[in-house]
Amino acid sequence: MEELSLTTEQAAAKAAILGECEKLATAGITFVAAHFDGYGDDGATEDVHGYDTDHYTYQENEPVEYDAFHLQGHFEMLVPFGYEDGCGGFGDVVLDVAARKITVERNDRFEDYTTSTYEV
Repeated sequence: MEELSLTTEQAAAKAAILGECEKLATAGITFVAAHFDGYGDDGATEDVHGYDTDHYTYQENEPVEYDAFHLQGHFEMLVPFGYEDGCGGFGDVVLDVAARKITVERNDRFEDYTTSTYEV
């Protein structure tokens, strides 16, 4: 997995998120995640949620009652630029609390076609 260089604002967001890990671990939170989805020059980032599961998978895990709203802006700062352009994309920004690691998984949508040429 490659590591991207961050802007000053993104580095500050990462530091703010990682600074919450001890508090999150004490609350029993194992993952914190924000899902993003968009296409056609429009997109949205869902609210940040905490999870107490062994692994995080979007739509397979139920969030726990934990107020993570104060982290929303920091997570949004790490959402990849341009995910909503054209056919769009979707993915997750995920904090693994125990590992103190933030990953971004971005899935880009694209259109494809096949061409057949034949003589009749």
